[in-house]
Amino acid sequence: MKKMKKTIKQVVVYGLLSLGAITMLLPFFWMISTAFKTGFESLQTPVTWWPKHLVWENWVNAWYAAPFLRYLINSVIVAAVTTVGQIFTAILAAFAFSKLNFAGKNLLFTILLATMMVPVEMLIIPNFVTLSQFHLINTYGALILPWLGSFFAVFTLRQSFNTIPDQLYYAARIDGASDWQFLWSVLVPNAKSSITAIGLLQVIGSWNSFMWPLIVTNSETMRTLPVGLQAFSTDSGINYPELMAASTFVILPMALLYICFNKYVVAGISNNGLKG
Repeated sequence: MKKMKKTIKQVVVYGLLSLGAITMLLPFFWMISTAFKTGFESLQTPVTWWPKHLVWENWVNAWYAAPFLRYLINSVIVAAVTTVGQIFTAILAAFAFSKLNFAGKNLLFTILLATMMVPVEMLIIPNFVTLSQFHLINTYGALILPWLGSFFAVFTLRQSFNTIPDQLYYAARIDGASDWQFLWSVLVPNAKSSITAIGLLQVIGSWNSFMWPLIVTNSETMRTLPVGLQAFSTDSGINYPELMAASTFVILPMALLYICFNKYVVAGISNNGLKG
């Protein structure tokens, strides 16, 4: 009887997981299938799940519809610099909040933790005004500077650093190691999963960012890939097959990156008390 109950439970669990997987993968399948359709097929009803004839020209036309190579270079630069910068600042801040003692440490941490409840949309206008005063609009500075710091990253790394006993820190100091040496020789190597998870989440977030690059850039030379998808939306309508082909160009690198490193995201989050 117990074995039967266990079998039924497993069937239900795997069934729900399979249903969830299909639900998540269906939009990607629809995107790729539409990229091979004609304009008429993409709009006809009832819908066709796969085109009768594969239209490969959609992919070529999509690539040349806008300067996607320039957009790709911009996206790579912005994602790489913001990720490296955010990880570096998060490591330093997390070390200070985890191992160092200074006046107002807990109060400052609480205040910064409360800022995580502020919607990002509320910061758009203040950030835009600040960057305008420094004449950074339509530059890499506007795309990068606001995202060099993230308290979520600081909080995550602090949780990871807290798993290292303070006694080890004091012993290293007694042996003559500086704070800088202890940070990079002990804490950082032991927090590789968390750092990788933070980096991957930041890369994906930066790569997929649309609203901010749209606001702070006004020329094609500074646009990023998500903003470039606007090229397929005109007054005469939307070219859905080419739009889906271009969307595949944008999504594919991040999908492959996540598939390769998703285990680090799971490990980094589950090891830092952020489950649930």
